[in-house]
Parts: sequence; structure tokens; C-alpha cells
Amino acid sequence: MDCRSLYNLWCEKVTDAELRMSLESMANDDEAIEDAFYRTLEFGTAGLRGVLGAGTNRMNIHTVGQATQGIANYINDQAGDDAPGTVAICYDSRINSQLFAYTAASVLAANGITSYVYPRLEPTPALSFATRYLGCAMGINVTASHNPSQYNGYKAYGPDGCQIASHMADAITECIAQVDVFDDVHLMPFDEALEQGLIVMIGEEVLDAYLDAVYEQHVPQNDDPLRVVYTPLNGTGLECVTRILNRIGVDDIHVVEEQSQPDGNFPTCPYPNPENRDALERGIALCEEVHPDLLLATDPDADRVGIAVKDGDDYKLLSGNEVGVLLLDFICRSRIAAGTMPKNPVAVTTIVSSSMVDPVAQRYGVEIRRVLTGFKYIGGVIAELESENRSDDFIFGFEESYGYLAGTHARDKDAVVASMLICQMARYYRGLGKNLYQAMQDLYEEYGFYHNRTLSFTFEGADGARQMTALMNDLRANPMPSIANLYVQQYMDYLVGVHGLPNANVLEFDLDNEHKVIVRPSGTEPKVKVYIFTVGDTERQARSIDAHIAAEMTAYVQKFE
Repeated sequence: MDCRSLYNLWCEKVTDAELRMSLESMANDDEAIEDAFYRTLEFGTAGLRGVLGAGTNRMNIHTVGQATQGIANYINDQAGDDAPGTVAICYDSRINSQLFAYTAASVLAANGITSYVYPRLEPTPALSFATRYLGCAMGINVTASHNPSQYNGYKAYGPDGCQIASHMADAITECIAQVDVFDDVHLMPFDEALEQGLIVMIGEEVLDAYLDAVYEQHVPQNDDPLRVVYTPLNGTGLECVTRILNRIGVDDIHVVEEQSQPDGNFPTCPYPNPENRDALERGIALCEEVHPDLLLATDPDADRVGIAVKDGDDYKLLSGNEVGVLLLDFICRSRIAAGTMPKNPVAVTTIVSSSMVDPVAQRYGVEIRRVLTGFKYIGGVIAELESENRSDDFIFGFEESYGYLAGTHARDKDAVVASMLICQMARYYRGLGKNLYQAMQDLYEEYGFYHNRTLSFTFEGADGARQMTALMNDLRANPMPSIANLYVQQYMDYLVGVHGLPNANVLEFDLDNEHKVIVRPSGTEPKVKVYIFTVGDTERQARSIDAHIAAEMTAYVQKFE
């Protein structure tokens, strides 16, 4: 069915007033209709993510209902004659997040599947924890993480608390494809399902158990004073982050008032990503008033955390790679000092994370395992270690996009446990007369300056999808022999398999002198990402090489825009 025919069908079927207004607004706009209907919103290992609005390529109650009906069919098919498994559900502060969560629970109930639903918005790691703690077959989390306000999403988790693996996503996708978005979706009224026990509100004891598990990862130390400015960026982090910080004796917390309460419009930070300085400006302004040791910022679903510390007259943002390296070093030295380092420790990171972890890990006798981008792969290594009765060997996992995990209580990145450990790390270095920026500079002096940068290029809509495909196809057909006058020592196409990892749409160019470039389309946003890794004896040297590589890669990508 072509886009206009699909549009006309939706005009006929949709009764929701907000969605009808959305349809009416595009009546005379063929381009808008094509963008809203040129495809069905893709369900993959990251679930659904898209712009809010009417259409098959949009996040709305119908696409959420269709996806959930497919999941319900999958669960019931897997159960056969046995009772179907249960599902844990969580949601964040975004527009329509509660509506989508309740819609999912209502669809599952109509299919005889019990849902455990958090009674209020909670962080992503709390959903990962609850899925395992309650013995659920799956978990559903309504969130678009750090995307702008016009987005929402729907993440699916397996019984292990990881975002679903490829084989499971493929099977669910097949089930979804068999569901008519209007005629095949079954719904039970939410209140009726609640009365029948097909929807159960998760009790406070589950969140308490999650925070207990987070606290188990704390480092024993003196409760020296620490002043923190914190912003949850109008998301889910306030309750859990402040509770866990209070528990380790950090009670001098100044919360950014304008960003403290849930608000899916994100009025003071249109792009609520803690890696961006714009999102932290209100926090930095408060820092100038109260002069803290540290600024913490968690993204709307509290799985990522960014930090800033004062250096001279300005506040420096530390990158995800820098915080990951600092945490790895801190965890290693703390566990060795406490005598809790396992005999065969393992840390996990991704192929696009800093190479600086290698010499740091080597110093402490830690095995580094690298996985594809996506925290589910880090969770997969934890599961593998668990199957070998080695779960205690896992000491830390991180990815460059500001996601960290210590402990095995969750199988996704956890800004709550990371915030706790970052504060403990800041307290440790404060005792040495240093802040975290200065501590990072010390590590650079010891190991060399490892500079990392990610360039993101946006390709919106149907045309953008075609442009991204053309870019990756061209790069494969004509791989660069050199970049910025640096010879490509090794070219690797992860689509045909590299280092035993699953196939992925990723290209790697290993250059002279340990420099590197990796190119991949984002799995959650309409973007192509270019990761640049340079190494130098000094920051100036590494940044200079980076600038030349970035200029050449930017020019290449822009040919396809």
C-alpha cells in the first residue's frame, strides 16, 4: 500500500483527537505523509524509537499496541500449553510515556499475560533489575533515552535483564509483521485488568532491593564532606540518585530546580544529553553560586551520567571515555586495597571506546573484553561469566556514550551506581588535593594522551535513510587507502564478522601510529557516527592529528547529505 493510501486508511480508522489533528496537519503535504508512512517503525534489538505523531513511522498508541501484540503473540507461542511468562514495565518522563506503558500493559492483559508495572516513573536500570528480580519473561521500558522531546521509544528486555538479542528481536519482528495495526490489537481496559490481577503495581520493596544492590558496589571509605550539584534533566533520576548518595554520606546536594521535576518538554535543555554542554548550562550556573566539588547530570531515563568539574575559571566536561578510564582505575586500586579484587578480573567495553583502557587494565592484571556497540553485549559477557560460575570476576563495564555498570544487579548501563562511584572517586581524589579533571590529567601523563571524538551526521526522513545506505555502500566499495595522510594499516568490515563478534554495519580503519577511525550508522537515531581515536605524547599533538582526520571525514560524509 502506498503512503497516500495508508494515510487515507489512518484517517478512516483513527479516533484519538490528538492523532487526528496530526493527520489533518499533513493533508496537503505529500512530503510529510511520505515521512510518516514510508515504512513501519522498525523493531530491532533497541526496540522502537521515533518521532511522536500519527503514522506507521511514528510513536503512537497504535504502533505501540501493534508491537505489544506481537510481543504477546511471541510470549504465548513460546509458552505453548504452559502458563505464559510475566512482563515488567517501566516508563520515563517523556510525552505520552505513561500512556504508552499503560497501553502495553492493557494489550498484554487482553492476551492473558500479567504485567508488573512501576507505579511511577523510574530509571532504566530499575527495569532491568525488576525483570530479573521478579522472574519475568520480558521487560518493556518506554523511553527515548537522551533524544529531544519530539521522540519517544520502547525498549524490550529479555529474562536476563538485557535488551533483547538479535535472534529474539527477529522472532518478535516476525510476530509484529503479522499484526494489523488496527484490527488485530486486543485491549483490556487498564482498570479492569488491575482488578483482575493481570496488571500488578510493583511494590516499594522492589525499588528498595534495587538500591540495596547498587549500594553493595560502594567503596568503603570515610564519609568526608562532598558538595555536589545534580540535575536529572527533567527525567527519572532524582529519587534514586539522591537516595543512594545520601546512603554513602553525600547529603550536601544542590539540585538544579528548573530541571528537578519530570517534564517531557525539557524546557531548559531541548536536547537532554549529559554529554552536551548546552544541557549542563543551568547546572554550571548553579555551580558558580555554590562552588561544588562536582557537577552530576543524568539523562531522562537515568542510564547515562555526565560530569563537570571546575578547572581555573571554567567548568570542564569530562568525556564518557575519560570517566570510564577514571572509574576503571579507581575500582581497580580500591578493590586491590580492600583485598576484594578477584583472581581473574574482567572488564568489558566496546569497539568504539578508548584504547586507553588497555594499558590501565594491563597495569592491574585485568582482562579487557571488547564487544559491539550496545550495552546488551556487555550484559551478554556478564551472562557468559555467570554461566561459567565467574560472575564475581566482572568488575566494570562501560561504553563511550556515558554508560557505566559496576555489579551484576542490572544488565544495562546504570547512572545510579555510576553516580555513587563517581562521587566516591571525587571524594578519594579530594583527599589527595585534586579534582577529577586533575586526576585525569595525571593518567594522561602516565599512559599518554588518548584523544577520542565522535562526529554525528544527521540524515532525517526517507531521503536520509537512503543517503546513509549510499554512504556506507560507497565506503565499502571504495575503502579509503589513507586518511589525513595516515596510511590505513588494516581495514575491517564488521558486516562479515570480526574477532568472533556478531555481524554489524560497522567499518574500521586502523591507521599509522595507533590512530583509528570507525564509521557506523546509529541504531537508535537517524545518524551516521564517525569515531576518531588519536594518540599523542601531548594533548596538543593528539588534537592536531584529530583535527586533520575530522576535516577529511566530514568532507567525505557531506558528499552524501
